Amino acid sequence: MVLIWTQFGVKHKNVKCKVKVIHGEEGWTPEEVREEPEVSSPPSSPECVDYYSVLGVSSDSNEEEIRRAYKRLALRYHPDKNPDADAEDKFKQIAQAYDVLTDPEKRTIYDQQGLTKGGVAPAGNKSDPSHSTSKADAHSWHVFFNFELDSDDDLFNPFLRNPLPHLSRNKGGLKPSGVAEVHELLVSLEDILMGVTKRVKVTRLRQADKHALRPEERVFDVEVKKGWKEGTRITFPKEGHQMLGHAPNDLAFVIKEKKHAHFRRDGSHIVYTSTITLREALCGCTVNIPTLDGQMKPLPCSDVIKPGSVRRLIGEGLPRAKNPAQRGDLLVEFQVVFPDRIPPSSKEIIKHSLGQC
Repeated sequence: MVLIWTQFGVKHKNVKCKVKVIHGEEGWTPEEVREEPEVSSPPSSPECVDYYSVLGVSSDSNEEEIRRAYKRLALRYHPDKNPDADAEDKFKQIAQAYDVLTDPEKRTIYDQQGLTKGGVAPAGNKSDPSHSTSKADAHSWHVFFNFELDSDDDLFNPFLRNPLPHLSRNKGGLKPSGVAEVHELLVSLEDILMGVTKRVKVTRLRQADKHALRPEERVFDVEVKKGWKEGTRITFPKEGHQMLGHAPNDLAFVIKEKKHAHFRRDGSHIVYTSTITLREALCGCTVNIPTLDGQMKPLPCSDVIKPGSVRRLIGEGLPRAKNPAQRGDLLVEFQVVFPDRIPPSSKEIIKHSLGQC
């Protein structure tokens, strides 16, 4: 009987393999154990892959340096761009190196113990079924990057960097997480006032046949009704990404309000800040207030206006979500600008005028 013990140690860029060969029959005793000289590479052991060398980086490289190296090599060896016969194998190995070295837990195990304990087999290793990836996982690397790339940045835009946001990576491979894919939909207060239909183009992965996923574009008409609040969710069932053998995920859009130059929202009301002088605040004035629909409304103020006080323009706010025929108010909040200085002669007049206040 021959027992082979293999240990992989990964230190920096050097990979060492040690083998102890023990000969003996059944019922062997310690006296019968004979240790053979160390050899550099046993024929039956798995291939030692130096992932740092694969990406051309040092062992102390940070995640950003690894990402840049991966980006450069992935573009060079992408099967759709590189006609060489071994391009796809190199691309898979580059992707696997990136997967290990950008995962803190996997990288620590890899650095300390190597591949035999790290649970990450080298690309193309079929001798160890416990470390080999499934057919679907091997294919997923190609799916992740099966796009026409017009520039280097295309490969790493938010969709292509993670084209399957509804998936989570587990020990068994990629699994559907079962949650809807959610996208923010930016709308203005004017959109909420009038109601609007936004046309949104989405690229998602869909099952083309039993063994392949392909990117597919679809334009969705997303209706935003009058008075809808931020956070309102519009769902399109089964219109999201799809995994092989699984039903497509739901696709959802969540309303996000754009910041307005003049107004802020307060429920169905909108708030406008008007800046007036101290004289206007004390003696009265008429302030022209803009509205959401582009008009100017005069607001007479005959009483003393204190800083922070509020006046209302009734019915000039947003439609109420439950009853769009009714609208909230436009709240005018006043800021009073005080002068930096008052001439001595004016002080006496003010003292005399305000003597009874």
